[in-house]
Amino acid sequence: MKKIIAEVSARHLHLCQKDLEILFGSPRGEAGKKYLLHQKSALSQTGHYAAQETVNLVNKSKSLTVRIIGPTRPDTQVELSMTDCKFLDIKPILRLSGDLKNSSGLTLVGPKGKLKLKTGVIVAKRHLHLAIQDAKKWQLKNNQKVSAQVKGERELVFKNIIVRVGEGQTRLHLDTDEANAAGIKNGEIVYLDF
Repeated sequence: MKKIIAEVSARHLHLCQKDLEILFGSPRGEAGKKYLLHQKSALSQTGHYAAQETVNLVNKSKSLTVRIIGPTRPDTQVELSMTDCKFLDIKPILRLSGDLKNSSGLTLVGPKGKLKLKTGVIVAKRHLHLAIQDAKKWQLKNNQKVSAQVKGERELVFKNIIVRVGEGQTRLHLDTDEANAAGIKNGEIVYLDF
């Protein structure tokens, strides 16, 4: 077993540039200028960051505030936990990031505008961001499934973790429901099995 760090991925939002403009407008009202996200803190995946900007997610009479993760992407995607979906009365669709076909929708409300998403809301499958050098060393490939053991009072084994090989640090991403079930916090050690 390999020791790795678990990161707890709370609800968040990835925006395409077009939707970012609708929600936040152009900077200082200047036509033709792109709105740029403001970095709050860097994430473990190279080039990714938590932005200072937040957006309200609205469905029926309920709403949640979520942080935007930058940089912008080709498609807007909302990542929630099962508990968040239940609260917002949205059908939870378990998917890998980027797989948005037939997913749920809701309304996004920003400081300068709002938009209704017909699709784009998912519950992200648990996944392992695997650094390229670790993938080579451990002979693991993209989309392979692995397991991770959490030790302690609420010991459990997470199975069907999807490997995502790429730039950045090796980190297991669990959502808040999964982390709470295992009694672990962001940055704790878990044991990878493959």
